[in-house]
Amino acid sequence: MRIAVTGLHIESSTFSPHRSTAEDFEVTRGEALLARYAWLGPERDPELTDGVEWLPVLHARALPGGVVERPAYDGWRDEILARTTDLGPVDGVLLDIHGAMTVEGLDDAEADLLTAIRGVIGPEPVVSAAMDLHGNVSEELFEAADLLTCYRTAPHVDVWETRERAARNLLRCLRSGRRPAKALVHVPVLLPGEMTSTRDEPAASLYADVARVADRTGVIDAAVWVGFAWADQPRCSGAVVVTGEDPEAVTSGASELAEQFWDVRRDFRFVAPATDLDDCLDQAIASIAEQGGPFFVSDSGDNPGAGGADDVTVALGALLDRPEIADGRVRALLVSLVDPVAVDALDGQPLGAWVDLDVGGRIDDRPPGATRLRGVLEARTPDPDGGRVVSVRVGGLSVVLTERRMQFHSLESYARLGLHPVEAALDVVVVKMGYLEPDLHAVANGWLLALTPGGVDQDLQRLPYRRIRRPMFPLDDPAEASLRPLLRPTRQLAER
Repeated sequence: MRIAVTGLHIESSTFSPHRSTAEDFEVTRGEALLARYAWLGPERDPELTDGVEWLPVLHARALPGGVVERPAYDGWRDEILARTTDLGPVDGVLLDIHGAMTVEGLDDAEADLLTAIRGVIGPEPVVSAAMDLHGNVSEELFEAADLLTCYRTAPHVDVWETRERAARNLLRCLRSGRRPAKALVHVPVLLPGEMTSTRDEPAASLYADVARVADRTGVIDAAVWVGFAWADQPRCSGAVVVTGEDPEAVTSGASELAEQFWDVRRDFRFVAPATDLDDCLDQAIASIAEQGGPFFVSDSGDNPGAGGADDVTVALGALLDRPEIADGRVRALLVSLVDPVAVDALDGQPLGAWVDLDVGGRIDDRPPGATRLRGVLEARTPDPDGGRVVSVRVGGLSVVLTERRMQFHSLESYARLGLHPVEAALDVVVVKMGYLEPDLHAVANGWLLALTPGGVDQDLQRLPYRRIRRPMFPLDDPAEASLRPLLRPTRQLAER
């Protein structure tokens, strides 16, 4: 069996002024692409490798950002089509995507890409897609793919498990000689990821039931997508897809999960107490006085991990205005602001040098915009994600500036700067993030979610939606929803 491997992976906020360019993406081809998948490594899994030829095409991935520039997408799509054509006949395609990519002039880039691939490979090869649960499943994507699955955890600790499951599903169908039945239900719910973490109810039970439905006789896989709340497109909503050999089991499983999702829609809550930024800082400072730090505050509206510009200065301004931080009674850290201009200006300056420059507000210039930073160059380090990274100390506040957009999700990134939250005895850490990633969650001695403005504002009512399907909960509050599954029956694969 000959299986092509390809995909484009990014989530794009249409509310962010950031534009994602080709330079933002890591592109892999050839053996480097195959090396991403553990089952093709030194400890090969015979079930996934015996009698199977995995054929690398191209894969591109980037940190979430704004809309992708059209020339970048067109170039990758054209290369994918050319390389796929050069492969000759294939039996299947493993499509490794996010599901919330927006490209200039395209509402549904993933469906556009897969439709183009179908134009090369034809209708018979089986396509299995691995996706993020914050992606979107349009009817066009559903029709073009045979199998769709997505992560079952948020924060996402099952990314590679999901990709391997998509590969196993693909080979299961090819070996059976039958194209699976599949059922899609769109659930008119659109919630931010910070209200749908699988650490908490009701998402914990919903996703536990996903696994139970997937284990039923006659079912190959089941998946629930929360959808992507920060794009204004008709495809953005919750979705359920179930695939399998038994159409009745597939349909009933999809209906059950969709109805469960709809029934618990009002039970979703933010993963941490959520309030405005000033209140978060008040509570954080009061807490560390009683029980110490580090106390984390999520600057959620400018979260680069969801597509925020990463240079909104609302949090910086609030921290600089705090007298207890300014005089050093409270030790605070802001991570981070992307500002290559400021990083360039500090390049070559010795540690301890005086800093006096404007930072932030170059991409998303909403108030307070570019902000004056007067302090001392505290640290610098190269970072695999952020490029050149520097820290400027202003009283009790360390402000981290990066050459490239990045999210400080790993403690390694803090440690490189000598700013490990525990080892550096930090009191308050304001991080451009939504829910805390596992590294930070493990060391947090308190956590609040600040409902800050930005391209990924958690308060969806503040976003100027114009094109999503309505009614949509929680923007609207419909009493009922049409949850009838769209079913495509199983059929025999053509002989190759």
